Amino acid sequence: MTITKHRHMVIRHCFRAGIGFQGLFHDLSKYSLSEFIVGAKYYQGDRSPNEGEREDYGYSKAWMHHKGRNRHHFEYWMDYDPKTKKLSPVLMPRRYVVEMFCDRVAAGKIYKGEAYNDNSPLEYFNSGKKRRIENNMIHKKTSAQLEHLLKMLAECGEERTFRYLRAWGKGRVQHGQGNRGK
Repeated sequence: MTITKHRHMVIRHCFRAGIGFQGLFHDLSKYSLSEFIVGAKYYQGDRSPNEGEREDYGYSKAWMHHKGRNRHHFEYWMDYDPKTKKLSPVLMPRRYVVEMFCDRVAAGKIYKGEAYNDNSPLEYFNSGKKRRIENNMIHKKTSAQLEHLLKMLAECGEERTFRYLRAWGKGRVQHGQGNRGK
């Protein structure tokens, strides 16, 4: 089952990144009826079943359920800004940025299979970057943090990136400090 393989891979990545306990709870909402039934009905194997639900209904009820319960999605971190009187992105806590990174790497491995390489998650991130920023969907600092981690993965590989994540996630190094080069 794809969601279970993905979840187990995220858990392994979370342990490598130093947030193992948090990883044990990753995406449990996918096993709820609200999400599981949609996942089974629209399963395609190479993209999210939520895309199929969106094509049929114009939105995905399963995705709205999912993002509202899983803090590793930047979409969770939106709130009403009393100054602008609009919904605005909120800076994600580091531990959820780390989990989001683990989630994206695992998703790339599951969906791309043999075609996956350490640059794949960055390519996927970059394909939607302009839209996310222009539409104010993600806090600029959160976006920069995730992009930095994905670039590190592409340039330095998993070993070094996960070592950095263990330190950065616990606040032992600042974003961008001591992480470049092989």
